[in-house]
Amino acid sequence: MSVQRAIWSRFEPVDLNEHELALQQHVREFLREELPRGTYVPGLGMNAAPDPEFSKKLATRGWLGMALPRRYGGGDRSVVERFVVTEELLRWGAPTGHHWIADRQSGPVINRFGTEEQKTRFLPGICRGELAFSIGMSEPDAGSDLASVKTRAERVDGGWLVNGTKVWTTGAHRNDWLITLCRTTEEADRHRGLSQLIIDLRGDGVQVKGIPFLDGTSDFNEVALRDVFVPDDLLLGEPGSGWAQSGSELAYERGGPERWLSTYIVAEQFLRELQAEGRPLPAGVAQLFGEAVARWWCLRGMSLGVARRLDAGENAAVDAALVKEMGTRFEQDVLAAIERLADLEPSPQSASLFERLLVTSVLAAPSYTLRGGTTEVLRSVVMKGLTA
Repeated sequence: MSVQRAIWSRFEPVDLNEHELALQQHVREFLREELPRGTYVPGLGMNAAPDPEFSKKLATRGWLGMALPRRYGGGDRSVVERFVVTEELLRWGAPTGHHWIADRQSGPVINRFGTEEQKTRFLPGICRGELAFSIGMSEPDAGSDLASVKTRAERVDGGWLVNGTKVWTTGAHRNDWLITLCRTTEEADRHRGLSQLIIDLRGDGVQVKGIPFLDGTSDFNEVALRDVFVPDDLLLGEPGSGWAQSGSELAYERGGPERWLSTYIVAEQFLRELQAEGRPLPAGVAQLFGEAVARWWCLRGMSLGVARRLDAGENAAVDAALVKEMGTRFEQDVLAAIERLADLEPSPQSASLFERLLVTSVLAAPSYTLRGGTTEVLRSVVMKGLTA
């Protein structure tokens, strides 16, 4: 079987059923009432602003922790139902930054690998939109080689003493907890001897330093861990199982709609403002949107297929890696095409919302194919998975 046939054989045609379509409509009605167009600045994908109060409004409707068990405050609902809600929030540019990581991956990982005490301690707060998490994987000088982490956790009486540095840690300056990949033993195989610890971002020895971005923001952070004591009850899963657990976490991180919707609202606003001018659309616009919509629909089907596989209890790591690789390149392609058609020097002070969104997206776009795994790493994951 060719590689192309092997890829497409993994993605059967899927769509939403009547129940899921009804949920989709419900979310759309909520957003129209809660966030009328023109009353807020829409966010771009997972870069959307944090708004704890908005997150709590979602929680009261049962739209956080949807796939988590009801006994911990979740909804016992499917990954696909969460996909439906997430897709609409991203498409609307809603301020999801506060709950994003906790809802997308920290909660599911704790639910899968955590102790009963950890589930009881963390999951209800995640489902209420109260607790915010960050990801402690990337490190300075490690590139995309996750197995080369140097942050160490040494066994001490009653727990672990952690030393090291994490980088590109989104939201660490405002979030509560950091699920951190650490080396706990030295092994010949670098993928062994890794463990995950849940670290209090406000605890002793934790130093958070913002990394200035091109637009002056510093949502990314460097987190230095200096003799940070982590009690035994905050070890997530089994010692030495961190590599496998992180791989499971990445399936949730890589396969969702945030990997192909980051520039959607830029394209939508571009078309809205062109139509508002009342003039014929410039040459090339119809072709751009025809091609873009076709690719969005294809990626949506693949991403929805990942959610279906997760609901079935299947390993979707390879599928998710493929969605992320194709989706983030597509986001950049759409943006580049819009820039060519718009043919302007956008200003962050412009009265045009499209121009302001364009500025933000141009600055953020290079990160799309880096965060969550580089294009080269993802292609390697896919090829190894297809030929295993």
